[in-house]
Amino acid sequence: MRKKVMAVLVAASMVLSLTACGGSGDSSSNNTEGKTETEAAGGENELTVWCWDPAFNMYAMEEAEKEYQKENPDFKLNIVETPWADVQTKLTTAASSGDLSSLPDILLMQDNAFQKNVISYPDAFADLTGSGIDFASFAGAKTAYSVVEGKNYGVPFDNGAVIACYRTDILEQAGYTVDDFTDISWSEYIKIGKDVLEKTGKPLLSCLSGESDLIVMMLQSAGASLFDEEGNPSMVDNAALKEVMDTYAELVKSGVLVEVNDWDQYIGTMTNSTVAGTINGCWIMASIQTAEDQSGKWAITNMPKLDKAADATNYSNNGGSSWAVTTNCKNMELAEDFLAKTFAGSVAFYETILPASGAIATYSPAAKSDVYSEPQEFFGGAPVYAQISEFASKVPSNNTGVYYYEARDAVATAVTNIVAGADVETEIAAAEDTVNFAMGK
Repeated sequence: MRKKVMAVLVAASMVLSLTACGGSGDSSSNNTEGKTETEAAGGENELTVWCWDPAFNMYAMEEAEKEYQKENPDFKLNIVETPWADVQTKLTTAASSGDLSSLPDILLMQDNAFQKNVISYPDAFADLTGSGIDFASFAGAKTAYSVVEGKNYGVPFDNGAVIACYRTDILEQAGYTVDDFTDISWSEYIKIGKDVLEKTGKPLLSCLSGESDLIVMMLQSAGASLFDEEGNPSMVDNAALKEVMDTYAELVKSGVLVEVNDWDQYIGTMTNSTVAGTINGCWIMASIQTAEDQSGKWAITNMPKLDKAADATNYSNNGGSSWAVTTNCKNMELAEDFLAKTFAGSVAFYETILPASGAIATYSPAAKSDVYSEPQEFFGGAPVYAQISEFASKVPSNNTGVYYYEARDAVATAVTNIVAGADVETEIAAAEDTVNFAMGK
């Protein structure tokens, strides 16, 4: 299990918020192996990178270095382990002071924080639009996280496509298969879920109480957002949001969804067979697979879609990260070429990192490789990596903007009150007021 730390940047203040995630997770240590943050290159063929998680993000960078060295043997990366909270703090400090000299050549950025940081600190990020990087080779919704005013500022990395995971043995006890949960609506999900609960005693789903992850996954699946195109809160009279809130409350009321208090309890509901499934970013598979005795008893498919929303789909995203090049980069041409020929240009690279780290690409050509099509025993022999890549290609884009995390927190408070019996429209209006206050309106 990995955990990610999300940062909230406001012009006059910064609030850090913790939430669970997979490949974009944070690392609790800060082992720089004797390197300073500004040790950027003793030579013209070197780059310094900030990222976290030795087994995931840092490992991927190490393998990218090896891949690039095949044609550039003198190339070197200085990879500095930097927890996400520290990346955000150091970036904020440098940009606020107007002195960007402490920044590395390349840094990893949480997708949901990318637009916030580029909008807040535009002078810190290099525009990669004309770099020669083929952004069209990535899933559109993934690329959109790092696009501001039509310009590309990030190279996509790990996949946060949402999957619905089910215990096939529990479903079988109730007379169902994973096919019965494919391409369905939330009303169908709740109907089947009630039946599964009655016959097996197992809820279909668990979530962290007071969190908004499922809410925003449901909202994005319909291409809806908590903001309008100008970045203003758009919650009141937001039909998709109201449907999401009503649906979540019904899930809890029906017993199909059980809320738990912390992340360890959440993982335990799956590994201890308390629930019959989960819906989350694809990185959740790593936690599920820690229950080795359940190998062959899990399957994945797409998530349910909203019943009424005009643009409802069975696809969404939760988590993920992308690489940014800072304006302090000592060799911009080298950084762009390195990213273009590895993360944005090498199927072999993605084939290498998948088995060891579970890092699933949003780079479309990789999804067609034999490695991605290999059957996975734990998930019933299905080619789950190819499935997830297909899901990622169908995810609608959503608007995050500068006050995304304030909105998430406000919605989380609202849904908690709604579950407790409060009026839906009143709580949505209160959530919008909270975000407007944070924005100084």
